[in-house]
Amino acid sequence: MSFLPPQSSSAAKARYAFDGIRAQIRDLHTENIANLAVRAQELGDVIALWYGEGDMVTPAFIRDAAKAAFDEGLTFYIPNMRGYGPLNEALSEYQSRLHGQPIPVTRTTVAPSGMQALYMALELLVDVGTNVVYIAPQWPNIHNAIHLIGGEPRPFALDFDGDWKLDLDRLFASCDARTRAIFLSTPSNPTGWTATRAEMEALLDFSRRTGVWIISDEVYNRLYFDGQCAPSILQIADDGDRVLSVNSFSKAWAMTGWRVGWLTHPSGVADQLGAMTQYINSGTAGPLQAGAVAALRQGEPLVEEIRQRIRTGLDLAYDRLAKIPGIILPTKPKGGMYAFFAMQGESDSRKLCADILEKAHVGLAPGYLFGDASAAFVRMCVYRDAGQIETALERMLAMKN
Repeated sequence: MSFLPPQSSSAAKARYAFDGIRAQIRDLHTENIANLAVRAQELGDVIALWYGEGDMVTPAFIRDAAKAAFDEGLTFYIPNMRGYGPLNEALSEYQSRLHGQPIPVTRTTVAPSGMQALYMALELLVDVGTNVVYIAPQWPNIHNAIHLIGGEPRPFALDFDGDWKLDLDRLFASCDARTRAIFLSTPSNPTGWTATRAEMEALLDFSRRTGVWIISDEVYNRLYFDGQCAPSILQIADDGDRVLSVNSFSKAWAMTGWRVGWLTHPSGVADQLGAMTQYINSGTAGPLQAGAVAALRQGEPLVEEIRQRIRTGLDLAYDRLAKIPGIILPTKPKGGMYAFFAMQGESDSRKLCADILEKAHVGLAPGYLFGDASAAFVRMCVYRDAGQIETALERMLAMKN
């Protein structure tokens, strides 16, 4: 065992502490749009469309429900680690109605954010030495969360030929004896690609044949333009299937800052998830869960309003972007809240986003953050006021013409 002498430099002391942490943490990093954001502050008048967040304040009926819970004294520990009783009941009713088959209270665990629900799903399954195959392009948190737990993140790229498509045979061939789960986001962040019911059925059949779990991130499930919700693994899976569905109140109910999510799972693992909740986060704040109850019970008009707001923004984006010379514009997605596009001759999305920021004062997210499959693409969030989207697009069009 070695010790630092008292006269060691501050740099040496910092290195000594750093060398003592887990290997998965030592090489963990957050690569994001920080540099672009700093430059945006310097420029001023920048329309920031790089974040995965809308511009709507959470409506009053949800805020009022949380305030009432505070006033009524719901400030103690929630006795049931898997959630506040009324929220679990509301989630059971909501999901059963939405997906057309019973999803009882025993199949739902509430978490402080969709990211926590996702992390618990991975903690439930992933051992050091195992892998998770995830469909890319993908939100970078997925790769890093798998790595953080000690698993091997194994990206599997969608094919792109003007549209994003999933090759199921290649996907299944990429799994091996160490594969614990296939992870997909549908509708996807950033592409908007949405799994069809037939693809969901194929994934479920593969799981039943091999024992590989399916983790379906359905945070954008209600932000779908061809129906009330996107095809969901919960519409076809039985209680005993090795299926986990991650969801959140952030997007479809304008509650990003509330940090409330949930995990839908087989009832057979409910006790384990309750214990994990106790040791990972000790539950989600009661008043926030009360707000979430109001979102489910009264929020269908809000979900429709948000869906239409995004559809309008996406239509605007596709109409204007199509006029830019050299644009590579995939088939308009059926879900999500992003336009995801590239430019001919521009292979470096970091540089492309920097150019657009400098010349058009519009902030976009570079596609390399979502993996090698989208290194040339950029992401534009269209969950914004239509006037703001239109101004941003006019600036970009002027820059390229």
